[in-house]
Amino acid sequence: MSTLHDLRVSLEMIKWEHSVFALPFALCGAMLAARGWPSAWQLLWIVAAMVSARSAAMAFNRYADADIDAANPRTRMRAVPAGILSKQFVGLFVIAASTIFIFSAGMLNRLTLLLSPAALVIVFLYSYTKRFTRWSHLVLGFALGVAPAAAWIAVRGSLDARILLLTGVVTCWVGGFDVLYACQDCKFDAEFGLHSLPRHYGVANALVLARLMHAVMIMLLIAVVAVFHLGGFAVTGVCAVALLLAYEHSLVSSRDLSRLNAAFFTMNGVIAVVLFVFVAADLLWQNRRL
Repeated sequence: MSTLHDLRVSLEMIKWEHSVFALPFALCGAMLAARGWPSAWQLLWIVAAMVSARSAAMAFNRYADADIDAANPRTRMRAVPAGILSKQFVGLFVIAASTIFIFSAGMLNRLTLLLSPAALVIVFLYSYTKRFTRWSHLVLGFALGVAPAAAWIAVRGSLDARILLLTGVVTCWVGGFDVLYACQDCKFDAEFGLHSLPRHYGVANALVLARLMHAVMIMLLIAVVAVFHLGGFAVTGVCAVALLLAYEHSLVSSRDLSRLNAAFFTMNGVIAVVLFVFVAADLLWQNRRL
């Protein structure tokens, strides 16, 4: 019973439901590779790999940052610093999720299996980057950005350079909204010796940099539409994403961060799903016309 309780708390701790942030982009990569729906087998193991990799990464972040979280008034009630979960249990959770990820990668093809340890290194590395670089936001973005490229490899068994445009999209998207999220810890980061764009440039300038990242994201999305010869549905999706991002940025300012959770959690989940729906609709419509 205690183990089941700890597992439930672990899932709450890593907010596993927020896999919706990166999963739609992975599915976009898979559908672009297949020019439609991949096989049910591929979809099953792509989803399993995505959820388990993110779960391992989030749990590792809580493990690595336990002392930092304990010192930060905003995070000191998280499961590990609050003593609800032991670091030992979280470490075992990381190992279990990583094992599921590697197994899922192996069920797809040989290349995904061979690359799976490298993928784990990338997602684990992020947890340490804020200790030495202000650009940790983009490292987090890249950690999630490998998802569409990995999904492409899962379907095709090889890498196409075009899908790296979608990796760039996710890198800029996640980097931008992580800058927004980091604004609330600007003072703490300075006191604790951690690095972030808000800490080094101030909240107002960091918000400008976040907007620039999201502007680059939209330009890269336009390039994705062009190189993959997508049509009207995908163009509509890009326009919808641009409007949603504009709304997201309207929710926060350097003087008022009170609606940050709405901008971070709600809007980003909506953005990811909206883009996937329109890209999927475009590919399926093209298949219908053939």
